[in-house]
Amino acid sequence: MKVVVVGTGYVGLVTGACLAEVGTDVVCVDVDAAKISRLEEGILPIYEPGLEEIVTRNFKNGRLKFSTSLEFSIPDAAVAFIAVGTPPGEDGSADLRYVLQVAREIGHHMTAPLVIVTKSTVPVGTAVKVNRAVKEALQDRSASIDYDVASNPEFLKEGAAVADFMKPDRIVVGVNNDRAAKVLEALYAPFLLNGHPILFMDVASAEMTKYAANAMLATKISFMNDIAGLCELVGADVNKVRKGIGSDPRIGSRFIYPGIGYGGSCFPKDVKALIRTGLEYDRRLRILEAVEAVNDDQKKVMFDKIFRHFDGQLKNKTIALWGLSFKPNTDDMREAPSLVLVASLLEAGASVRVFDPVAMHEAQKALGDAVEWCSDLYHAAEGADAVALVTEWNEFRLPDWKRIGARVLFDGRNIYDDVTLHKNGITYYGIGTIQPSIQKMITI
Repeated sequence: MKVVVVGTGYVGLVTGACLAEVGTDVVCVDVDAAKISRLEEGILPIYEPGLEEIVTRNFKNGRLKFSTSLEFSIPDAAVAFIAVGTPPGEDGSADLRYVLQVAREIGHHMTAPLVIVTKSTVPVGTAVKVNRAVKEALQDRSASIDYDVASNPEFLKEGAAVADFMKPDRIVVGVNNDRAAKVLEALYAPFLLNGHPILFMDVASAEMTKYAANAMLATKISFMNDIAGLCELVGADVNKVRKGIGSDPRIGSRFIYPGIGYGGSCFPKDVKALIRTGLEYDRRLRILEAVEAVNDDQKKVMFDKIFRHFDGQLKNKTIALWGLSFKPNTDDMREAPSLVLVASLLEAGASVRVFDPVAMHEAQKALGDAVEWCSDLYHAAEGADAVALVTEWNEFRLPDWKRIGARVLFDGRNIYDDVTLHKNGITYYGIGTIQPSIQKMITI
């Protein structure tokens, strides 16, 4: 079975590479000729653990190809995935111009029956628009070719995308007929051998499932961050609260870790888009409006802690940031909380030194020369008045505290033990933990 994947970004490249890994002939198409040339040289546009090896191996054995031409790639294909970007517009709605452009191109160049699959995250009703675009393109060339439009949303976690694709907890497919279902069931058969379910449903439900899943996860994060703020005020420890509620199987332990807000390419965009979809149907999604508001406020929490500790006197202070990407194991800087923190620190007159194991190149596009770029975590902390842990990379988990000159640490991910830091003479601030200012007030 030949598959064409249009778009070589995060979703498209992972999809194409993993399908090739199980024996499918895949062509990844992108309009960016420079990106295609780099991919053919083994240079990937994103960092994702395990992806480079799969891309290199399957390109060498001929199962994975790259092209800038949809016209020459689409003939003989059984399935065409649309995996281009859907950036948020000013009103929060998903911008579908690239999706629909690809749909029209497919209609112009297809020569045989085809299943056209939206892999991009798109709002409910997009499949109808894609179908219309393909139909109009076929009519323009007076062609009569059978095709189906399906929805197959991705559920890939950045930093674990390859594992998620190869061993999915579920595969969601929205189809309008059995013909498309059989084609996609055959395509995904290698991924179902270990009992992973494939869930067939109508197209609108599949489109909604993607947004509802991300919105629910974002809700859990914002809920826990809201509780963390209250814990600090009443003298409770959110880490203990988290364990207490996470042991309840109805709640579970995942996505209830407090921090400094969610970021990345999915949660912020998808929450906004779902809120916008609700408004289009005269329905306010009030819980999600609160989720978004809490997250926006949470990105300011670490700066507020730093500001208060130094009594608002940040001019001539140097703050070291450990981590910049929105989460570990990715170089993705989209909506990263670090950007909000850096901007606030610089505005307050502080100097900022930064280190991230992977995201330095991407971060430089946003921060330029406004910060000092360091070679490792110790270099960043050298001469700093405080250290702020922003991204919980593994190499930050067990530093040699004797090499850290700063006597204050702000832990944005609650990965450190306050007792250990206190023994090393370091004042510790966590998220939702008992703060130094009230530590002595608490009695047993």
